[in-house]
Amino acid sequence: MNLKFLETFIWVAKLRSFSLAAEKLHSTQAAISSRISVLEQELGAKLFKREPKGVTLTREGERVLRHAEQVSQSMTQLYESLQGEKFAYGTIRIGAMDSAIHSWFVDFVADVMAHYPNLDIEVTSETALNLNEQLRRGMLDMVIQTDMLRDETIRSVEVLELSVGWIAAANTPIDGLRPDESATSALRRLGNERLITYSRHSRPHQDLLRLMQSYGISEARVSCVNSVAAMIQLTQAGFGVAAMPPALVPMPLEKGVLRRLEGLEVPPPLPFVIAWRTGTDWTERLVEIAIETVRKYAARLGEDAARIVV
Repeated sequence: MNLKFLETFIWVAKLRSFSLAAEKLHSTQAAISSRISVLEQELGAKLFKREPKGVTLTREGERVLRHAEQVSQSMTQLYESLQGEKFAYGTIRIGAMDSAIHSWFVDFVADVMAHYPNLDIEVTSETALNLNEQLRRGMLDMVIQTDMLRDETIRSVEVLELSVGWIAAANTPIDGLRPDESATSALRRLGNERLITYSRHSRPHQDLLRLMQSYGISEARVSCVNSVAAMIQLTQAGFGVAAMPPALVPMPLEKGVLRRLEGLEVPPPLPFVIAWRTGTDWTERLVEIAIETVRKYAARLGEDAARIVV
C-alpha cells in the first residue's frame, strides 16, 4: 500500500474536500481523486460519501482513518528517530576502567560515531570505585566497570566476561602445572612469586585474594596496579606474574614476549558492567550500541576467551 495515498486519504477526511486536500498537498484534484480511487480498490471498500458541501467518511472510511492515522504517526516517529541519530549533538560523559579501554571501548566509540557523528564524547579512565562515585554524583552519564550498582537513579547491566589467566614474561623460569605435581601444590608454588593484579580493593584484587586463601595461602605477595599498561610492562620486565585476561595482551603473547602459565587454577573471569543514570534517552541508546559492540568483540575472541552475559 502506498503511504502517500494514505496521507492523501487522511487530508481529504480532515478537510472534507478533494480540492482543499489538493491545495494542501500541492497536487491536482484529479490526482487526489485517482489516489483515493486506487486506495478504495485495494481495500475493497467505499471510503467517502460525496455530498453537495463536500465529502464525508463512510462507516468503513472511519475505521480506515483510525488505522491510517496510527500508521502515519508511526512513520513520523520513525523518520524523526532516524533524523535524530544523524543530527544529534551535545556531549556525553563516559567513564571506563582501563581493561575496557584496552579491549572493546575504542570499537564502541567508533560505533557511537557511526550512529551519532555530531555527538561529542568526553572519556574518563579511572578505577571502578572512582567511576561509580562520579556516576552517583552526576559527574558522568555512563560508566563501564566491574560491579552491579544498586541505586534508585542508576541502572546497570553486566554485558561481558573475559577469562583470566596467569601471564608471565617469556624468559621467566616460572612454570605452569608440572607433570609430577597436584593443582594445589602448583598454585602454592605460584603463591611464592610476586603476583600482579588490579587496584587495591577492586573486584579482581578481591577475587585473587579469595582464590589464594582457598588454597591456604594467606600472605601472598600481591602488587596492586591501577593501570593495565603498567601491569603489562611490569610483567614483561619479569617483576611478577599477572592475573589478567589474555585478551588484553594478544600481541605480546603472539610475539612470544609474554606467555600463559597453563594448567593452574585461575581467578574468576573479569566482568564488564555498564551503569548509567536513568531518565536520559541518549544514554539508553548508547547502552544498546555498547551491547552490539560487545557481541561483535566476543565473537572475534571466541568462547574460550569471552562470554556474553546479556
